[in-house]
Amino acid sequence: MTNSFRVEHDFLGTKEIPTSAYYGVQTLRALENFNITGITNATEPLFIKALGYVKKAAALANRDCGVLEPKLAEAIIFACDRLIAGEYRDQFLTDLIQGGAGTSVNMNANEVIANIGLEYLGHQKGQYEYLHPNNHVNFSQSTNDVYPTALMIALYWKTDIYLAALAQLQESFAIKGQEFKEVIKMGRTQLQDAVPMTLGLEFQGFATTLGDELKQLKYAQSQLAECNMGGTAIGTRINAPTSYPEHCTQYLAELTGLPITLAADLVEATSDTGIYVQLSGGLKRSAVKLSKICNDLRLLSSGPRTGLNEIYLPPMQPGSSIMPGKVNPVIPEVVNQTAFYVMGADVTITMAAEAGQLQLNVMEPVIAFSLFTSLNYLTNAVTTLRTRCVEGIQANVAGCREMVMRSIGIVTALNPILGYETTASIAKEALTTGKSIYQIVVTEQGFISQAKWDKIYSFENMIHPVFINNKRVGTDRL
Repeated sequence: MTNSFRVEHDFLGTKEIPTSAYYGVQTLRALENFNITGITNATEPLFIKALGYVKKAAALANRDCGVLEPKLAEAIIFACDRLIAGEYRDQFLTDLIQGGAGTSVNMNANEVIANIGLEYLGHQKGQYEYLHPNNHVNFSQSTNDVYPTALMIALYWKTDIYLAALAQLQESFAIKGQEFKEVIKMGRTQLQDAVPMTLGLEFQGFATTLGDELKQLKYAQSQLAECNMGGTAIGTRINAPTSYPEHCTQYLAELTGLPITLAADLVEATSDTGIYVQLSGGLKRSAVKLSKICNDLRLLSSGPRTGLNEIYLPPMQPGSSIMPGKVNPVIPEVVNQTAFYVMGADVTITMAAEAGQLQLNVMEPVIAFSLFTSLNYLTNAVTTLRTRCVEGIQANVAGCREMVMRSIGIVTALNPILGYETTASIAKEALTTGKSIYQIVVTEQGFISQAKWDKIYSFENMIHPVFINNKRVGTDRL
């Protein structure tokens, strides 16, 4: 009967590895040591794909530099292509949060690639004398250049996905802005009546502010294209052949299609995590904007009978186990909660970036975890907000207009004609008596004529006000 295990060793001793496993002894040690989140690298296929590209570029560069036999390079490249194609994901079982600055991730990749390559060469898994995880797959490399390079490539792709989802949400808000362009409503500051506007302007504002986030995030994304491959341990190029860093970077750019360049200062690039802070800051900023928008959607739809009730959100589910007919704004609520998570993750990333010492930041795994989850959750959140909420929003046209005409805030338009003191007294009377501004100004006091009222409070003038000042203020009829 064939033994179901093979024995592998490292300098700490030996371990039994399942015969079917493509990972090896160092991966097994990581599985034993890091049971933290229960979320493994297998859940991040773009990260595994990026590792495949990094290892493939390294093999090609090593081959070109004459330090890796073409036959071995061919086997490594074959294995990397399998990872790039999405195969063997189930072999990347280490926890996303781990000690060792990502060494377990790098060795997981080295072992899987070596064992795939061994089978390609006609050998058994674990026969590392023919193709070794360290001596061949990791040639001219260190975790300290492999891990951050693969991380930045994966983040570049994941940011692309989030940007696409955010752009679709922006477009949906812009479409609603056009749809609601003639829906007059009351604008509010500090939750109090201010001056009239349209619901379309409000929704167009949402679209515009998300457009700003797209610009900021695209800039942060562009900074992810600088790598430190060939810097090896601390950026001094130790164990890397002459011209290897340049060759490796060129291959990476060609293989991925990304504008990847080699950092000018590899020592600085190996220890610095500033780009992660910048990207996280951009994600936090977009999360803040999204949460504010969702707060507004919840307020605008509040009630419906005893709230603002200016918009109708599409009903998604019953809102109470005890109150019949109640429907809650569950989609904006879940986006709010996602935004809170991203804001907290930004604090984690900030602290982890600050905690690096000297020539390396060992906290990169928690940075990776926080950025991966933030991008995943935000992408899901904005897609959910668009498809389950924004696209189905309807306007309460009559209710919006009625609130405008009942509002005391519309008296502001009379300031240039009647003067602040007079309009303030009109506002006070309306507030204390419950009378409308129209009733006081036109019907009772005759401050202005019906024609003047109609001109000032026409739809066009409330939305695009023209300065009207007859230079006659006080109680004279205008």
